[in-house]
Amino acid sequence: MTKTPDMTAMFKDVMGSFPVDTAAMEDAFKTSATLNEKLSGVALTAVEKSSEISSKWTKDTLAKMADMSKAKAEPADYAKAMTDFASASAETAAEHMAAFAEIAKKVQMDTVELMMAAGKDMQEDATAAVKKASNDVQAAAKKATAK
Repeated sequence: MTKTPDMTAMFKDVMGSFPVDTAAMEDAFKTSATLNEKLSGVALTAVEKSSEISSKWTKDTLAKMADMSKAKAEPADYAKAMTDFASASAETAAEHMAAFAEIAKKVQMDTVELMMAAGKDMQEDATAAVKKASNDVQAAAKKATAK
């Protein structure tokens, strides 16, 4: 009688000939975690600066409203106070919006810089992983044909 070949043993031998390198996955995870940390830092810095601008804007507006709400001797003085408040508010709004735009510009520049650096790192990691895998496959093929 013919003996049925043990397919389980054969698959074990084949799979054992192609080792899996988990270091590449670990490196990719570390690179991703580092990128996320840096991006979070950029976002948190932007939020902090935006909060400072909003707080300052609110304080400035409240101070101007306090001046406007004071009792006046003449009715015309109320109209002048309203006009002064409106023009000062428009000027302050332009200044604060420009400050917000600067923050957004910095966030954009930092994000692009981080993404380009991460892309370069990931490309280098992928190239190294493919090169190592190719060498491992070639070594396994040579080992299998030498038997």
